Amino acid sequence: MDHNILKHVIADQHRIIRESEIIPREYTFDPQANYVLVGLRRAGKSTLLYKIAQDLIKQGKSWSQIIYVNFEDERLNGFKLEDFDDILSVASELTDQEPYIFLDEVQNIDGWEKFARRLADSKYRTYITGSNAKMLSWKVVERLGARYFIKTIYPYNFKEFLNAKKIEYNEMSFFDTAADGRLRAESFDFLTHGGLPETLIYSDRRDYLESIYQKILFGDLIARNNIRNPEAFRLLINKIAETIMHDISYRTLSNAIGSVTNSKISTDTVISYIEYAKDAFLLFDVKNYVSKFVERNSTPKYYFADNGILKLFLLNKDAILLENLVAIALYQKFGDQVYYLKSNKTKIDIDFFLPEQSTAIQVTYDLNENDYTREIDNLIKLKKSNEEIQNLIVVTSEQERTINTDEGYTIKVVPLYKFLLNEDFQH
Repeated sequence: MDHNILKHVIADQHRIIRESEIIPREYTFDPQANYVLVGLRRAGKSTLLYKIAQDLIKQGKSWSQIIYVNFEDERLNGFKLEDFDDILSVASELTDQEPYIFLDEVQNIDGWEKFARRLADSKYRTYITGSNAKMLSWKVVERLGARYFIKTIYPYNFKEFLNAKKIEYNEMSFFDTAADGRLRAESFDFLTHGGLPETLIYSDRRDYLESIYQKILFGDLIARNNIRNPEAFRLLINKIAETIMHDISYRTLSNAIGSVTNSKISTDTVISYIEYAKDAFLLFDVKNYVSKFVERNSTPKYYFADNGILKLFLLNKDAILLENLVAIALYQKFGDQVYYLKSNKTKIDIDFFLPEQSTAIQVTYDLNENDYTREIDNLIKLKKSNEEIQNLIVVTSEQERTINTDEGYTIKVVPLYKFLLNEDFQH
């Protein structure tokens, strides 16, 4: 690799970092550790690296020590494993002090983990980002050993969203009519447009989100995985968007796509396609807590990692957006410890179940007479079957009340904005 090209890439990146206004986020980094950051495209991984670089400069480090290489720079097309050594050579040309190595969106370079391991073994402080979970396959993790901390970066949560919009709030805001109304309004903005940081920059947020989705679809998914039937893949993502709120089997998805395309698509292909979407952090799943192991993995509920992207597929489907946003909030905090609970035997149907938090959550846009029986009765049946459950919650768009049941149980009905602002989801 031409050293002058690398120097241009690094110098241009210094300018970008210097000029970037960084919105604080709820992530911390040990200054003595190396990190691999993964997550959805445009979720803010690079910006977190900018913050680390800016902090190093504030601590007295020089810009020549910041060796930041963005592998999405077109000047690095054709970069190969053997070219990594040139990064260290350029670092030695730029500084005789300790360099800090930043490798941004490195997932396209086969064998990158070998270089990353060598960097760590040589005591270089190193920060790496990637937009695909495949880069953290068991083989890669095995090669990295315990040399790196792996951290998943998500789109803004609601608190970060408010912070980015410079909207301050405290406990008294809920009692101030104007402040409370502003928080409610912002929660609907968040519900509709999601938490990708750059959505706050553009006036036409739908166009921006569409461009990001197309980049994920064609770049991160179809091209990277050599998908031979892109139309079937596109239809699968559309179908999953329509089935949020419901568990669905691979076979059902296979049949639905086949009926549209008039061609058979195997369940194995559906499974592979869904795994690709999960690897790109576009989707995540929530499994049934009461199912047998095989059923847990074959009939999950699927959710989109960002509401703004999901909204591209929906028209006047606020109830779906509400459940998806609740799923996002729970998954960002509790990961795979979030379940749904559906039992044919007991007829209990719970939208979200957090066993370690002793919490059951129902989601309904409006707790009206039609929905009341389903939401409340299911919580009561679950509580009767497991008295250890402490928190019974119904999340709505705006309603707030406390329901004291005849059985002596307390159910909290919580509006979306208060649910999103609560630290531990225990009300």
